[in-house]
Amino acid sequence: MAVKILLADDHKIVRDGLRSLIEKQPNMQVVGEACDGRTTVSSVRELMPNVVIIDIGMPDLNGIEATRQITQDNPNIKVIALSMHSDRRFVLRMLEAGASGYLLKDSAFDELSLAISTVVAGKIYLSPAIAGIVVEDFVRHSPSNVAGPVSIDLTPREREVLQLLAEGKSTKQIASHLNVSVKTVETHRRQVMEKLDIHSVAELTKYAVREGLTSLEM
Repeated sequence: MAVKILLADDHKIVRDGLRSLIEKQPNMQVVGEACDGRTTVSSVRELMPNVVIIDIGMPDLNGIEATRQITQDNPNIKVIALSMHSDRRFVLRMLEAGASGYLLKDSAFDELSLAISTVVAGKIYLSPAIAGIVVEDFVRHSPSNVAGPVSIDLTPREREVLQLLAEGKSTKQIASHLNVSVKTVETHRRQVMEKLDIHSVAELTKYAVREGLTSLEM
């Protein structure tokens, strides 16, 4: 039976390239695509793929938070991060969120194919450069020093609100997007600002970009 794969990346050219390569494999099938994190989560619930190949820097809901929701909903679904980020913070947060694999976007397709086979077999796959980061962190015994305050102090909903604020959405738009009241969003925003000791949306945006919570560039 073919491995069912969902592709999640906000660049269509990347999804098209991956689909073309994957569909040449006799034991793999692309069952869906998504261009943002929230669509990825809903598509996974609908299509129930075996593997999700996901970028970290996506709009609406970043790949880390999407992975967290996917693996919490169904631990049997394997998530592989395919990202340009080799920074320790991104790698560790992605693995903490439940990803089974992490590759850099400059990896050869043969490595991605191997990663898919590895995670389907119930194992972890890390590209060599990423494995070095994980081993170094283990030796240092200091994940809390690199995880950053956003992964420790903020709730999943607060991280969602932070990302949406950073992406320019108004309080009313966020409330509609998350199906909550405007008052609830305002409460989350206030709590985020208090926890991070940040006092403006501009500063929140800079923080979200620096911590990899949004795909925006500054």
